[in-house]
Amino acid sequence: MYAVIQTGGKQYRVEEGTTLKIEKLELGAGDSIEFDKVLMVQTGDAVKVGQPFVDGGKVTATVLSQGRHKKVKIIKFRRRKHHMKQMGHRQYYTEIQVTGISA
Repeated sequence: MYAVIQTGGKQYRVEEGTTLKIEKLELGAGDSIEFDKVLMVQTGDAVKVGQPFVDGGKVTATVLSQGRHKKVKIIKFRRRKHHMKQMGHRQYYTEIQVTGISA
């Protein structure tokens, strides 16, 4: 059984027991969360596709930790102009573990 959920402007394919890093949510470690924006649920051979969301679809998860991804380096360089600019960015994330899927 798996589901496709939407959170933080992105879509994720989740199964029960999987851990994934999503956009930061203001929750503490150990808290539980429910995702009601379920786009698709597959159980066995039956597939439910929402228009845009599945009615009664729900995915529950627990928050494992909060953190930041690895640094992404941004370099702007103009050749022969004696110009170079460097910046970096670290995106915040929330690591969750999926505990249940219901349709």
